[in-house]
Amino acid sequence: MAVHYCGLCRRSAFTGRRHLYSAGHRRRLRETLARLQEATAAARAAVADVAAAVQRYDPAEHDGRVWCPCCGRGVRRDRRCGGRALLQAGLLRHLAGPEHRRQTARFWRENRAEAALRERCLVPAEEYERFAQALEQALSEHQRREEERILQMAADIRETERRQRETVQAALQLQREPELCAGPSVCRPPAGPERDSPCAAEQPGPSRMQTGPDLAWMESSQVLTFIGHQETEGKGNVHTGAKPPWLSEEEDGSKQQIGPSYEEFLKHKEKQKLKKLPVERVGANFDHTSQTSDSWLPSFGRVWNHGRRWQSR
Repeated sequence: MAVHYCGLCRRSAFTGRRHLYSAGHRRRLRETLARLQEATAAARAAVADVAAAVQRYDPAEHDGRVWCPCCGRGVRRDRRCGGRALLQAGLLRHLAGPEHRRQTARFWRENRAEAALRERCLVPAEEYERFAQALEQALSEHQRREEERILQMAADIRETERRQRETVQAALQLQREPELCAGPSVCRPPAGPERDSPCAAEQPGPSRMQTGPDLAWMESSQVLTFIGHQETEGKGNVHTGAKPPWLSEEEDGSKQQIGPSYEEFLKHKEKQKLKKLPVERVGANFDHTSQTSDSWLPSFGRVWNHGRRWQSR
């Protein structure tokens, strides 16, 4: 019996072409054709609503592919036209093409599929032509709406800018009215040293530019904030010149000590170690603070010749 390789099951069968009638092959064929029919039905459903087939392009959503078992390759489901995506356009063009029709006939012949299911996996060329014409009209209509939206946004921006200019001009007009009512004698420069008065400065005009110094703020009685370095004795923070808390104490050593000293801590630690030793051990009650001399024990050689007994090696 000749060895037959089945591309649908992806394995070699040693029963020859009898493998095409096996239960496993028929089950895989039904599942594959069901997925292809589902994709074809979804693509043909897009023909009924062409206006909804034009959307904004999103790579994560419109770059998907559909596997075609007849042609043995993946087909892009949607097409891209600039910044817009045409839903199901790529799959419909593939299903209506002559290459897919030839490969479908070969697939049906090689896998012994039901002939009645073949037309469900094809799209007539006339139907695709109608879809293409309707899609072109929908695309032009979408472009027209986009242009109208852009023009409307531009008009709104111009209207906003016009209102801002009118608001600024009205504010400048209100600022110039007191000067016109005061008369020309108010801002006449004096002949003496007071020629640097506030009236000598050029007032802001329509160009919103001021060429001279505006000293009118000095006439108000508002309290100004001093931003320089202020010398405050013992008050404030380090930014105002005050000493930090750790340097503000007296340097004569009279500061209070918080907690035990280091020597007391070492003594306490030594006591804690002694508490862990057996109570009945030899020398447990020996007083290490007692005053002793070299003659307190007889000489037994170099072991006790120097230091206390507990310090010897």
